[in-house]
Amino acid sequence: MFRLPQQLAVASILAVWLAGCATPDHKTAERTLTGAAIGAASGAAVGLVTGGVVTKGVVGAIGGAAGGFAYDQLQKNKR
Repeated sequence: MFRLPQQLAVASILAVWLAGCATPDHKTAERTLTGAAIGAASGAAVGLVTGGVVTKGVVGAIGGAAGGFAYDQLQKNKR
C-alpha cells in the first residue's frame, strides 16, 4: 500500500497538524496550518509538471507547516 517514506511523511504531517492544533495559541495553529496548505498546493502544482504529485504535495505540506510555525515564532519574538 504505502512505502516507508510515504508513511513517514504522513506521520510527520499528522504530528505537525496535531501539534499546531494542540497549542493554546490559536494564531500558531492558524499560521502552521496555513503554511501547510500553501506548501501542499505548491508542491502538488510542481508535481503536476514534473511528476510525483502526491509525494511533492506531502513534502510541500511538511515544509510549509515548518515555515508557518517558524514565521509564527518570529512574530512572537517581535512583541
